[in-house]
Amino acid sequence: MPENRDNDVRIGVFICHCGSNIAGYLEMETLAEYTETLPNVTFVQRNLYTCSEGGINEIKKAIKEQNVTRVVVASCTPRTHGPLFMSSCGEAGLHPYLFEMVNIRDQCSWVHMQLKEDGTTKAKDLIRMGVAKAALLEPQEPIMSDVQLRALVIGGGIAGMTATLALANRGYEVVLVEKQEALGGMLNRLNKLGPVMTDASGFIEGITEKITQHPKITAFTNSQVTEVQGFIGKYKVDIETESKTRNIDIGVIIVATGGRVFVPDGLYGYDGKKVVTQLEMEQLLKKGLDSNIKNVVMIQCAGSRNEERPYCSRICCQTAVKNAMLIKEQIPDARVSILYRDMQMYGVENEEMFRDSKAKGIRYMNYDPEKPPEVKPVAKSVQVSVYHSLLGQELTLPADLVVLSTPVVAQEDAVATSHLLRIPVDENGFFLEGHVKLKPLDFATDGVYLCGSARFPANIREAVAQGLGAASRASIPLSKGSVVVEPIISVLTNEEACRGCGLCVALCPYSALEIQNTEKGRKVHVIDVACKGCGVCAATCYQHALSINSFTDQQLEAQIDAFLEVS
Repeated sequence: MPENRDNDVRIGVFICHCGSNIAGYLEMETLAEYTETLPNVTFVQRNLYTCSEGGINEIKKAIKEQNVTRVVVASCTPRTHGPLFMSSCGEAGLHPYLFEMVNIRDQCSWVHMQLKEDGTTKAKDLIRMGVAKAALLEPQEPIMSDVQLRALVIGGGIAGMTATLALANRGYEVVLVEKQEALGGMLNRLNKLGPVMTDASGFIEGITEKITQHPKITAFTNSQVTEVQGFIGKYKVDIETESKTRNIDIGVIIVATGGRVFVPDGLYGYDGKKVVTQLEMEQLLKKGLDSNIKNVVMIQCAGSRNEERPYCSRICCQTAVKNAMLIKEQIPDARVSILYRDMQMYGVENEEMFRDSKAKGIRYMNYDPEKPPEVKPVAKSVQVSVYHSLLGQELTLPADLVVLSTPVVAQEDAVATSHLLRIPVDENGFFLEGHVKLKPLDFATDGVYLCGSARFPANIREAVAQGLGAASRASIPLSKGSVVVEPIISVLTNEEACRGCGLCVALCPYSALEIQNTEKGRKVHVIDVACKGCGVCAATCYQHALSINSFTDQQLEAQIDAFLEVS
């Protein structure tokens, strides 16, 4: 062990094997021996699983018995396990922010599986850098902020209405904003809901009635949100209604704007009469089909899974099978053929509906996307030509009606909404959640949540489940009445240096900075609750007036110096 240590800094390093995830590809004993030689390191321990109860107890034991004043865990990603280790340090009496985590799984063992020696060397570098930073860590105090006990739900489809009712039934005020004349979204245009064939109108009427009669819900139709300012707990929202613009204080926001059905202009001779979409088919079924319709051909993936829209909408196949069965129900002797690339019928009940449709005589024909079906007008009807890959020949199918299964696409105003709320959209225009596994219903911006087809095409059950999930997430800050914000934020460490130029304000992605006039002139002010500690402002400031807690220039320079050292 080195002799020249700072007596006030005693670093304990815990190296995780992560089963074989790390230990199977790195020299663990070599890592431990090397770590013991690093400055200020007084305790090193290897654990099979540091995140297990036994591993956590070892950290607590070292803090108490070894008088460890800093903890470094070399294991997996801090995004999943960082909070666990931090809270464990706090339980043992060590300030949680005197903890540093080094990711030797994702950045070493997983990416250098075939290079054990090089991977181990890289892990040494990362641990050395983590230790150098840990020696300079300082305690940080969490930031508290009150929460306005009122939620805003944008979008009155099934996901938005579900979230609204869930929050209102818990006793919170909810403001629901819908841009259309009536609540219900796409459900207003549906006939039956598969696979149980529930009447869509009755289903939506029941939920709409509950919302309009609920004392905790204020619903605005023919309205839209035009301005949103503030941060979690303290949003100020402008809602433009038919009569006037209302200004309302909001605590949390749920985005449930849904999606829309792609209109296939120019595809397969689409005309809205003989060639229609599945959504238009819903209305035809609702009114009752013309008994003269004897041949129906459905074409899947019309306008999707191509270069322009490469994704699968997931719900089109379910809709096609459901409508095909309803056609057979109204006209038993009708011949219904479904031309498909792949059938996406996930879920036990949907699979059963698929099997039942075959038993009812609905035909399925696979087509090659390189040889898509062709629709040609013939007299008063149309005919569909399709190459049957199993038979190895082209078939011609007569059709009194062609139904195109088109994808659900993002709303036209999705980008405008993303700018309004400072939330991201993906390459297909749908809203992008904070993390597909860790935060599937949250945005990276605290206090804003997501559900339904605004996130990605979802069927009714999924939209309901996500609506309940988003309400559950939103109710956490509402139930507490306050939020605790991580203190890893931007701070004005050198007020004299700040020129008040506003460059950092313009670049902040979270609108967490503002310019204020003070006795010393124009100075930047950090809205601590809104700041996410991304570091854009500190990196931009040419006067070095701003810094990020736990990522100070001194700490980062120490890491760089440690990396440049010869191991």
